[in-house]
Amino acid sequence: MELSAVLTAAPEGGYVAFNPETGTTTQGETVEESLANLREATELYLDEFPLIMPYHPLLTTFEVAQKYA
Repeated sequence: MELSAVLTAAPEGGYVAFNPETGTTTQGETVEESLANLREATELYLDEFPLIMPYHPLLTTFEVAQKYA
């Protein structure tokens, strides 16, 4: 099963990894560690709460105007 991962840099260092389909969130010192931790957390989640996805999610980006003070 192919799922999405959103990684953001953590203020204290490393990365926070989030899977929008399940809501699982983890962190790690590197991108690779963050993804490995997210994979493990998501697999554990799916063991308890199977995900039925009849479609593949569409992941995209968008921009918003940023106003400065």
